[in-house]
Amino acid sequence: MELLSDERKHKILNLIDQHGKVSVRQLALDFNVSTETVRRDLDELATKNLLKKVYGGALRIETTRNEPTIMERNITNQVEKKRIGEQAASITEDGDVIFIDEGSTTLQMIPALVGKSGLMVITNFFPIVKALMEYEQKKQFDGDIIFLGGHVHSAHGRTGGSFTKTMAQSFFPDKAFISLDGIEPKIGMTGYHPEKCSLSELFIYQAKQVYALADHSKLGVTANYKIESLTAFDHVICNADAPANWDIKGLDWITC
Repeated sequence: MELLSDERKHKILNLIDQHGKVSVRQLALDFNVSTETVRRDLDELATKNLLKKVYGGALRIETTRNEPTIMERNITNQVEKKRIGEQAASITEDGDVIFIDEGSTTLQMIPALVGKSGLMVITNFFPIVKALMEYEQKKQFDGDIIFLGGHVHSAHGRTGGSFTKTMAQSFFPDKAFISLDGIEPKIGMTGYHPEKCSLSELFIYQAKQVYALADHSKLGVTANYKIESLTAFDHVICNADAPANWDIKGLDWITC
């Protein structure tokens, strides 16, 4: 039976994760589609920097630039990140289902969620789970904690890969709070790692409202991989105003 386009692309990424490469001819046989259809799928995935096209197939993209570890992130722009996290938390409402992306800025939301009732928090970030569990044990958090399992990236405190995305596809949150490594108006929102960017993109399309969290150091920066264009986001929460020459029409820029 022929798979739908999104299903094919998801399976292609799974195969890339497992084997590091895929063949156009073999994919066409496996999916019972033409080689032209497979090439179109690979073109779309390559445009999003989720794989690298080569003659006859595609390869897994390896990160070429070092991504800061969670320990390195935690010691930079602490005051600004705390302010952004508190602003983001203030937007959540009792009973919300929310996705909180991995990151040192999104982590700052957690203390400010104390007192909110009936939340469901979905995340792939170990420090967020640990903090919520500690508040739960102190009876300061009464919500549900959903952890997305998968391939563990210990230096960054997160999970990722095909297993994480498969689990994430079951959730359609009220709000998604997305971390990023760069914002540039023409290129959009970017990150350092393709797995992180792919999961963020999934929740951008599954959440009812999408918030990008970024401090001033991310403005005008382009990281390795595209998450999505600015138009895919509903709101940006930042400690600085958007540069005057940026076209952000239709985007709610919240300065805190």
